Amino acid sequence: MRTLVTLSAVVISATALAVDPPRIVVAKDRTGFTLEPTGKAFIPWGFNYDHDEAGRLLEDYWHTEWEKVERDFARMKKLGANVVRVHLQFGKFMDGPDKPNEKSLDRLSNLLRLAETTGVYLNLTGLGCYHKADVPGWYDKLTEQGRWDAQARFWAAVAGRGKGSPAVFCYDLMNEPVVPGGKRKDGDWLGPAFAGKHFVQMISLDQADRPRPDIARAWVKHLTAAVRKADDRHLVTVGLVDWSLDRKGLTSGFVPEKVAGDLDFVSAHLYPEAGKLDAAADTLKGFAVGKPVVVEETFPLKCSPKELDQFIDRVGPHAAGWVSFYWGTPPEELRKSKAIKDVILLDWLERFEKRAGKK
Repeated sequence: MRTLVTLSAVVISATALAVDPPRIVVAKDRTGFTLEPTGKAFIPWGFNYDHDEAGRLLEDYWHTEWEKVERDFARMKKLGANVVRVHLQFGKFMDGPDKPNEKSLDRLSNLLRLAETTGVYLNLTGLGCYHKADVPGWYDKLTEQGRWDAQARFWAAVAGRGKGSPAVFCYDLMNEPVVPGGKRKDGDWLGPAFAGKHFVQMISLDQADRPRPDIARAWVKHLTAAVRKADDRHLVTVGLVDWSLDRKGLTSGFVPEKVAGDLDFVSAHLYPEAGKLDAAADTLKGFAVGKPVVVEETFPLKCSPKELDQFIDRVGPHAAGWVSFYWGTPPEELRKSKAIKDVILLDWLERFEKRAGKK
């Protein structure tokens, strides 16, 4: 039985990882992960490092404030993280459909080296269009196939840099992709904004009588092939919204059992609601399709930190790992604030740290 109570047994020290970081592979029982060549169990336990305390994306400051990035990585490690999920925007890495941005790729190489020396693995999530102003005009004008091909070139470039690094946990093809039903207007590739950022993205604009899961599966296959041609060593996944299950009502088209064939593990984004932990547990079970399931996004957004803590205990055997959020403000600074959002965040970070076995 896998629980996070024993997480401290698998948290890797910074020194050990920096010297000879083992490769993470899917366990033989296909419910979790192990380290090669030791065979030791590995439970991803970490943070989304998607923006800082001012709402800036990593790529907004990593060229000019590298010391801040180093400081934040050290703090996340101190809190007990062994995985950090970073989000790479397409427009920052591609100057044209087939022209990668070498400056951004060089900075990514620096980030990989930082992860190695800090003692954490990276979940490299790509193809972000979070800030609409950063989306190139030419990108939105591409046809569906043209867009997929440009995305494949993005991944070939990113995986080309990642292949030589032992600090890569996985490549996440896209954050919360959706296959819309019917037809959308030309160039309308993004979902509604949340807190000023577009986290949901369409992979097609015209269903054209095709089953939505078939479109999703073809897209996953196309991009996974591009990643593995450049790097066949590291794992591949895709970040799925909790409404991806094949149920009545709202669905993303990315039905887990239909798209998981070309993935190494399934990633679910799940924010339990207060008083509805059983429903959230049932949703999580729906993502179990014979491969490890990582809750790649979770946070006490709709429940209390205590309830989320309880939820993790409740569904422990069904999740191979958990990734929450860190936004640049450490606990020692949060303790100085009486703002309710800071009190909640502090409560959760202290629980996170305790679970990691750091206290």
